[in-house]
Amino acid sequence: MARTNIPLDPTRTGLEAKRLALDLQGLIVGQDEPIEQIVNFYQAYLTGMTLPGRPIASFLFLGPTGSGKTRIVEATAECLVKSPRAVIKIDCGEFQHSHEIAKLIGSPPGYLGHRETHALLTQEVLNQYHTETVKMSFVLFDEIEKASDALWNLLLGILDKGTLTLGDNRRVDFSRAMIFMTSNLGASETNALVNPKLGFKACRPGELAASGAVDQELDSKIVRSGLEAARKKFTPEFINRIDRIVTFRPLGSGQLQRILDIELEMVQRRIFRAAPERSFIIEVTGPAKDLLLSEGTDMKYGARHLKRAIERLLVQPICSLIATGQAREGDSIRVDWNRASDHLTFTREAEGLPFWAMTDSLGRAKFARALPTSRSISFEAARAQARFSRTT
Repeated sequence: MARTNIPLDPTRTGLEAKRLALDLQGLIVGQDEPIEQIVNFYQAYLTGMTLPGRPIASFLFLGPTGSGKTRIVEATAECLVKSPRAVIKIDCGEFQHSHEIAKLIGSPPGYLGHRETHALLTQEVLNQYHTETVKMSFVLFDEIEKASDALWNLLLGILDKGTLTLGDNRRVDFSRAMIFMTSNLGASETNALVNPKLGFKACRPGELAASGAVDQELDSKIVRSGLEAARKKFTPEFINRIDRIVTFRPLGSGQLQRILDIELEMVQRRIFRAAPERSFIIEVTGPAKDLLLSEGTDMKYGARHLKRAIERLLVQPICSLIATGQAREGDSIRVDWNRASDHLTFTREAEGLPFWAMTDSLGRAKFARALPTSRSISFEAARAQARFSRTT
């Protein structure tokens, strides 16, 4: 007789959804709730349990600029279809007037310029990034609050029935699409709540102010301020068609430190991909990281301010080193902070490193992520080459 009364655990996640969660956690810092929501809807899609005749999911992401709203959409596309550029991005600032909707759906036959106006949201555009294993589309309506009522009304049909009718009466199917909308609504209220708590201040390397944890009461206030701002702006029928409204939390200095490590890894990846034949590695010291954080820490602009600091203080000098031939293949360049000049310094610590030595220096995980896909040698091959070189 078969055993009965077996307890089941609905909190467990399938392997593919768990892989997506881990990948997103490696790319997105401090935003666990939106990651969880995306993973849940992805698992529903994998099991075929999404609502019929509707998009896979629709999200409204609220929160201050630089908190990762757009980045998490790009990261989802990167994890699932291997390209952050697979996101079909609609800048809603370009649709502030009702007549501009023709740029999205095309003009109806008979209107002046009908043949010259090509719809941006066609089925071909929606399906262009589908792969053999993942047939999903990612559509982002960025800064949705800037759009006219005509675009919001257009979205009602997409969110409710998963279809869009173009100007020439062609139908576009959104049943295999994730719809993302971002907005800065409530950001000023959120920053006003969080600023006194996180305690950011101007500081130099070694003096970075640590952010306190956002307590539960403050967290609930942040969520309420975002929802209230959205309900004041959008109509009830629009809000009711959105599957999840998620408020992104402002980033503290501890989270920005983790983002800095991710961004530095991406700089190393850019070095490998820009010119594989002259690849070199960079090693950024702790004081140099502190300088980047102190220059890039700004509650108002979030992680975007940190990215600008990295581009200005690190990437641009590296470009000069490459252009002048000072950074060559096989170099190991140490990036440090000079206290006297208050600038980053660049020193060649080693040169002529074989490929396997650079992989050893970077470590397996970083090497695997930094290596360009066009490079034929794998990590295991590099290890084998290392063993062979050491024994001969």
